[in-house]
Amino acid sequence: MSRLVLVLTSALLFVPASLAQNVGIFENHVDVGTVLHPGSIAFDPQRNAYTVRGSGENMWATTDAFQFAWKTMSGDVEITADVQFANLSGNEHKKAVLIFRQSLDADSVYADVALHASGLLSLQYRDEKGAMTHEVQSGMSLQRLNLVRKGGPASSCDLAPARLRLTHRGNYVYMSVAPPCEVLNYNGESIRVPFEGEFYVGIGVCSHDKDVVEEATFSKVEVKALPPSTAPPVLYSTMETVEIESTDRRAVYFSKERFEAPNWSRDGSYLLFNSNGRLEKVPLTGEKQILRIIDTGFADHLNNDHGISPDATQLAISDNSQEKHDSLVYVVPIAGGKPRRITKNSPSYWHGWSPDGKTLAFVGQRNGEFDIYTIPVTGGEETRLTTAMGLDDGPEYSPDGQYIYFNSERTGHMQIWRMKADGSNQEQVFSDDYNNWFPHISPDRQWMVFLTYESDVTGHPENKDVMLRLMSLSDKKITVLAKLFGGQGTINVPSWSPDSKSVAFVSYQFVVPEN
Repeated sequence: MSRLVLVLTSALLFVPASLAQNVGIFENHVDVGTVLHPGSIAFDPQRNAYTVRGSGENMWATTDAFQFAWKTMSGDVEITADVQFANLSGNEHKKAVLIFRQSLDADSVYADVALHASGLLSLQYRDEKGAMTHEVQSGMSLQRLNLVRKGGPASSCDLAPARLRLTHRGNYVYMSVAPPCEVLNYNGESIRVPFEGEFYVGIGVCSHDKDVVEEATFSKVEVKALPPSTAPPVLYSTMETVEIESTDRRAVYFSKERFEAPNWSRDGSYLLFNSNGRLEKVPLTGEKQILRIIDTGFADHLNNDHGISPDATQLAISDNSQEKHDSLVYVVPIAGGKPRRITKNSPSYWHGWSPDGKTLAFVGQRNGEFDIYTIPVTGGEETRLTTAMGLDDGPEYSPDGQYIYFNSERTGHMQIWRMKADGSNQEQVFSDDYNNWFPHISPDRQWMVFLTYESDVTGHPENKDVMLRLMSLSDKKITVLAKLFGGQGTINVPSWSPDSKSVAFVSYQFVVPEN
């Protein structure tokens, strides 16, 4: 028998899920959704530990089935517990969760931090009743649990529980995790899920197999209402990727400082971004994310307009370090080196490479107007492509070089436009009531991703509730990839994966420290 199996004592009181009575700090427990085998709860008051047995086909898609111990609360709330499966056999996707849930309906709005038997840790959520479930996979996985599952050597830490925390503040939910024997930390995973009035707070187990019942123990369980903090909130930045087919997100890297604007490398192995006036890159593989700063010489006040050439040999950058500290466009070798100045006039902000690598598209302010220009990568005279009143921004070539996509406020609010590469045939791609910025076309020419603000937001400021949206270029159908706290710095520059399956972006969080 596995050493992870819990030994039951006389202090454990198993209660059928059909009976309505208090279980420890919780008000009740119930099988949510349709289950073949009823779940149960056992509470050990001496250890403040709950053993939850649950069945259920899944907690995913549009409906859930699991055993849930709950209490009702409202406002800002936090739940913390040590979580451990009785064993790691069975379906590797079985889940032990800390969860907030709007109702006990199977298709309810919810958010949870889910520990899977495979070791995966994720922040899962359904942000509208009956909508599809999505997730943000943590950059941290419980590899020790994987090791035990595969029959490898086990230490005392391998057999220890994971400590998990789920925090609700305002309209956002945050996940904090600690692998066995390590310190609980916030690692950058957050999602926007508004809960209205009273909602359910608790713990649960889903077997991910309707024919079996699985067991997990939740110990050192703490549930508390969060008072307003007297400490100032701390800014975190999280580099994420999102798959366009599933809309599932993965946290790649995070930091307790501001960074911005990812570029996905041409070979798909790393992400490039700007931070503190420099370019840095982080690999997409491996648990340990090691940063490397790209040498850009005297250009040490880079803004968030930068990108990799089609042949992956050069970088276009925009830098504010020279002359009047207005932005100028430069080119440097991909490995770093002395910048070569491209634009004579400032301010100029790079946004796109032509597919043949011979021309740069940029935004320039000339005589008080922001318009779109092109210029040879070898330097020379700039060519003005737009003349409409108001801001034109975000120019990016289509992969075939025929079009330049951009955003323009010429209609009164910011919308997505395109034109032929020579500036002719300027046309609006679609129209709606939002403000839409920074169109990026997928390498396979099938999709356009862009940043969306609410209609009352002027410009593209930071620290706003925004959406990443996706348009199919074949039928112009628009879907939401992610809802997040961000804006400026989230997706200013090209950030598609080379295979057109994923997009990289930056989300931000103001995390309130505990008093």
